[in-house]
Amino acid sequence: MRLYGGQVPVIAEEIIRTLTRGGDLEIASENLPEVELDIQSVLREFIRLDRELTERAKDIAIKYGDSSVGREKRKLAKAKGLELSDDPLGYIISQIIETFFHSNFVDEVYSTDNDLRRKISPILKRHTNVQEELDQEVRGKIKNLEEGSAAWEIEYEKVMGNLKRLKNLE
Repeated sequence: MRLYGGQVPVIAEEIIRTLTRGGDLEIASENLPEVELDIQSVLREFIRLDRELTERAKDIAIKYGDSSVGREKRKLAKAKGLELSDDPLGYIISQIIETFFHSNFVDEVYSTDNDLRRKISPILKRHTNVQEELDQEVRGKIKNLEEGSAAWEIEYEKVMGNLKRLKNLE
């Protein structure tokens, strides 16, 4: 699962549209942009926190040499009391729902937490599975090179970077 900064406004807008049209939230039309910004702040904070934990985990793994980055990241997240590595989507959804209840811009929440989760989850899943689609697209563009070779690795990174820029993901 990977969340890109370029996706944040699109995800926030889609969540608000889905929940307001479905009658789950009541938001005055003049407050819609503010609620979108609230959701964007949750998503951006997740991206920031994920990057911070990854960098710290890499530092620890390099320092001690025998640890995996994933294991260290899970330890760091657990030490902070976060459920990032076990269920990152669940963590993000919980934060978004919490925002609805504390926001001065949401007039009313009509649905239960479970109903909101059921509606938000597919939106986030669709947008966070983009990494696999990018990988397939890149592999299709460099299929003339032998996978695993140095030339393939270099070209893969180059094409991946170009696609991310083109699709405004990074």
